[in-house]
Amino acid sequence: MPSLVLDISLTAERFLAVYQGHANRVMLRSRDGRKVSLPAHHLRPFLTHDGIHGSFELEFDPSGSLLALRRLA
Repeated sequence: MPSLVLDISLTAERFLAVYQGHANRVMLRSRDGRKVSLPAHHLRPFLTHDGIHGSFELEFDPSGSLLALRRLA
């Protein structure tokens, strides 16, 4: 399956816009430079008091639908 590696550094304050209803997607850039618009609810399991930080692998099917999002580091 195709996949992308994303390095995410998002503060809890920035993610607050999701909970306030101001945003429902997060724009990210993969390590190879591609832009990814990810529904924010996929990131909620990784949210801590400090925000969302680390490297993640985004696995998707050939049509572009998300199959899995895993923390790498």
